Amino acid sequence: MMQKSSKFLSLSGLSGILAGIYALIGSGIVYFMQKEFVYPIRFDSWEFLSVVVIAVSIMLFSLVTGMFFSIRKARKKQELVWNKTSRLFLMNFMFPLITGGLFAIILVSKREFGLISPVTLLFYGIGLVNASRYSFETLRNLGFIFIILGLLNTLFIGYGLYFWMFGFGVCHIIYGAFMYLKYDRKKL
Repeated sequence: MMQKSSKFLSLSGLSGILAGIYALIGSGIVYFMQKEFVYPIRFDSWEFLSVVVIAVSIMLFSLVTGMFFSIRKARKKQELVWNKTSRLFLMNFMFPLITGGLFAIILVSKREFGLISPVTLLFYGIGLVNASRYSFETLRNLGFIFIILGLLNTLFIGYGLYFWMFGFGVCHIIYGAFMYLKYDRKKL
């Protein structure tokens, strides 16, 4: 009972799986588009704009999917999805995400494209660790994996797409499957 009131437990494993699939599809599109890119990519080029549109689309699809499945799960459990705990979860998750996003925009303006992937992985991981206080403890582990991936990616600049594919794609699918099997399948 106490955990219910202090934890946001409506996160869905299916939304994690789908977010990972979206990330792999988007990364695959970017991977095959790279063959057409003219290097170095210019900030005002169609190539760069295409990558940004794909990344933002993946993020939006993932957010909408996450909201849909969280609302559905909360309704099935006859719980409110928007309460004090979910607001705390969201604030603690979004603050590092917005900060990292702004930092990535600054990197783009400075033409430091190689650091964008590590920065997004790091700040996403920090957001997960930060928000895990208000949700499943396993979310913290996923956050640590993203932080490690971001740090490793700083050692291998130029391989950001592969780190993104593994982090946002494969790790989300594995985490989502774990969450689905452990929490969702039993209760829905």
